[in-house]
Amino acid sequence: MIIKGKAWCFGADIDTDQIYPGKYLPITDKQKMARHAMEGAPGGEEFRSNVKQGDIIVAGRNFGCGSSREHATVAIHGIGVSLVIARSFARIFHRNAVNTGLPIILFDEIKEIKQGDRLEVNIETGKLSNLSQNRVFQGIPITSLEMEIMKAGGLLDYLKKANT
Repeated sequence: MIIKGKAWCFGADIDTDQIYPGKYLPITDKQKMARHAMEGAPGGEEFRSNVKQGDIIVAGRNFGCGSSREHATVAIHGIGVSLVIARSFARIFHRNAVNTGLPIILFDEIKEIKQGDRLEVNIETGKLSNLSQNRVFQGIPITSLEMEIMKAGGLLDYLKKANT
């Protein structure tokens, strides 16, 4: 599965309150949730104003630390982000991303990606092509089971398909 998009770079330790502030927890409509994606993160306002369908979030270590709520992954996916690349993910964010069908990939060489770079990522192999820099890197893809769940659209859809 190949994903292409523009890079939106964020730093390390971006927590779930920065991704989706707690004051919006009563909102349950996914489109309304998406309006607040990355609202608390540095650069979040520019991101929300300019992100396009298919764009990619690139972040440092420990992306999605903080609470266990899945609102963060739902908001990110809802605003049109097709993939999140990070040096590392908080364990619960990683699990929520898979469960809600938000593609993620681990990538150690985050510093090699700059804001606005055009990326092409094969999330099954981890191959990351920075089209803006004409460079190719190797990331770490999620497991084959996680990939199956993500491709199904998330855990609930995966389980529905498994039971039919």
